[in-house]
Amino acid sequence: MMSVAEFYGRWPDYYDRIATAPGVGRWRRATAEAVASPGDTVVEMGCGTGANLPYLREQVGPDGRVVGLDITPELLDRARQRAVEYDNVEVLRADATRPPFGDAGTGAGTDIDAIVGTFVCGMFEDPTSVVDDWCDIVGSGGRIALLDATATEEPLGRPLNPLFRIFTAVGAPGTTAWDVARAPFGGVDSALSERVAASRRALADRTVERRYETFALGFVGLLSGRVR
Repeated sequence: MMSVAEFYGRWPDYYDRIATAPGVGRWRRATAEAVASPGDTVVEMGCGTGANLPYLREQVGPDGRVVGLDITPELLDRARQRAVEYDNVEVLRADATRPPFGDAGTGAGTDIDAIVGTFVCGMFEDPTSVVDDWCDIVGSGGRIALLDATATEEPLGRPLNPLFRIFTAVGAPGTTAWDVARAPFGGVDSALSERVAASRRALADRTVERRYETFALGFVGLLSGRVR
């Protein structure tokens, strides 16, 4: 089976267009504002083409630092292009489920104020453990924000759920033409929703001062909080 890095590395242009589509910037700015403050060190787990990096850098300012991690070289090439104008934004190839902080050569250190995960929790086999690890990394008082998309329960958006499920199936590693054909009725999206829900429960269990907001007729949700 094709690896996640191989799958997403095939179409960097396609994923970059989605990541920067009209209106998406509003979600990304809200995510940055939920966790980042001037002077902070913020890590984005699974930064993709780096669409969040300008917003995070804007929040931390010239005295802060932003580190983006991803496992897909082709997407990281785009992220580096976005970060090239900032001397306090770093992009590294690493696995968000096993972030290499403290290892030689990462430069990230352990003094991390906040972590952001954008549209990645639905890909983790064990999102609960991953989010727990992220909370441990930032420690007490650190901030975490999770931005994810699932089928919506809002009345105006529910008629669009079948289209969302098709989009999810097309963009998921390991899916077949049969998976895409049956996507409007569930399947691939069910696994995504379960993983996103698990990651949100894990974050809720570990944090205070939580805030949850939705965008795009409820398809996109942003949960943030401060670790106890």
